[in-house]
Amino acid sequence: MQTKLLSALQATDAGREADRILRTCVHCGFCTATCPTYQLLGDELDGPRGRIYQIKVLLEGEAPTRSVQTHLDRCLTCLNCMTTCPSGVQYDRLLATGRGLVEEQVPRPAAERLLRRVLRLVVPYPARFGVLLQLGRAMRPLLPAALKAKLPAAGRIGPLPAQRASRNRHPRRVIMLESCVEPALTPAAVGAAVRVLDALGIEVIRPGGGCCGAVSEHLSAHDEARAFMRRNIDAWWPYIAPEAARATGTAPVEAILSTASGCGAMVKDYGHHLADDPRYAHKAARVSALARDPCELLTADDLRRLPSPFARPGGEPLPRRIAFHPPCTLQHGQRLMGRVEALLRAAGFELVAVRDAHSCCGAAGTYSVLQPALAGQLRERKLDALHAGGPALIATANVGCQTHLAAAARVPVVHWLELFDPAPAVPICLGG
Repeated sequence: MQTKLLSALQATDAGREADRILRTCVHCGFCTATCPTYQLLGDELDGPRGRIYQIKVLLEGEAPTRSVQTHLDRCLTCLNCMTTCPSGVQYDRLLATGRGLVEEQVPRPAAERLLRRVLRLVVPYPARFGVLLQLGRAMRPLLPAALKAKLPAAGRIGPLPAQRASRNRHPRRVIMLESCVEPALTPAAVGAAVRVLDALGIEVIRPGGGCCGAVSEHLSAHDEARAFMRRNIDAWWPYIAPEAARATGTAPVEAILSTASGCGAMVKDYGHHLADDPRYAHKAARVSALARDPCELLTADDLRRLPSPFARPGGEPLPRRIAFHPPCTLQHGQRLMGRVEALLRAAGFELVAVRDAHSCCGAAGTYSVLQPALAGQLRERKLDALHAGGPALIATANVGCQTHLAAAARVPVVHWLELFDPAPAVPICLGG
């Protein structure tokens, strides 16, 4: 693609990167075939190719409009298009640049500004989020239907006792991200991860930190996102600095884990986001190099060492026939397509075929709050596909997908690590 970016932009790192990305796009249109919003709306401007063109003309000097803002807002950032693209266009980075420009120049209606501000003030902070979640549940009968639908039902999702760190010391050690909404929304998943790793001789360290920065980054609050990243790096650095193991005489931390694939994808990108920060660039690069999803750390042999999910003493055996929903951040963001599925099959689970397994469920971080109509349509499509094979439960790998699907699914929706929990705090209820 030929470009004529503004000279002022060409003088910046972001502008030069955007120009390079634009020039790799050949406008072939393969991306539109797998774009969820294009499939729903049938509008070229609501597909990757159309959004790339809109960003291109902005970078060349055309004034952004409310219409452009709307089309960019509708993007799920599922990155399905990047998996499909034969030219390797880094759409995610181009989209972040385009959204940032529009956010600076196009005023939003007051209601939108308020909602986005509230999300940034609440979601990244576990204490605030937990209090408001409990308040919402208490007032659930009084809430409008649209808001009520956003609240996950009580039960397994709630303030369950979640083991925060390993009870035993082990030679192998990993850091676990202190995520923001998981402790309130899916504590069973957090606890399961710690207990599984502990049973396999892997010590989980929780040194602090907090939100990975994804919420702020996706809402175009880039400076705020980088502040979250720096806070995490400061908390983790004493455990991952090259000299840390020598100074303490302990085994080096071998990975930084997150049970939410969305957070994991963000942490793996710290090196990019802080590349121009002279104080944090090398530290961020080390963090990115250590970031792992649990499916990268665990092997089929590891899972065979755990109690069988199909013969649990004192608990209901799990069904073999299940469906797996691979989050977009796992299969497209981290490029780990098929990794969890292989582990589940090796453990004896029968995975039902799911049509369009590559497609987004509509959760997409805060997308289900900001774009509820589109998110609802995508969830309906995804659940139809997941239910079609008659599974007894649905497993996934991200808190957003789990809670979004669970709100309307006919069977339980769990994190895949819960299937291997040797001592679940709350058993998986197969009654729905």
